[in-house]
Amino acid sequence: MTRLMMTLFSMVATTLMGIGVVAALVTGYDTLQPILIAAAIGFVLAIPASWAIARALE
Repeated sequence: MTRLMMTLFSMVATTLMGIGVVAALVTGYDTLQPILIAAAIGFVLAIPASWAIARALE
């Protein structure tokens, strides 16, 4: 399950980080710090999301 989770993590993290950055830009934050925070939140949220997806697939 770990290999499946890591494979999924690469796709899920990219998607969630992109969503966070777009949301930060749409809300008017155009400096580096809010964009990095949004990307970091997406990265952290991708860990349990990819684990749950891998668990559901197995």
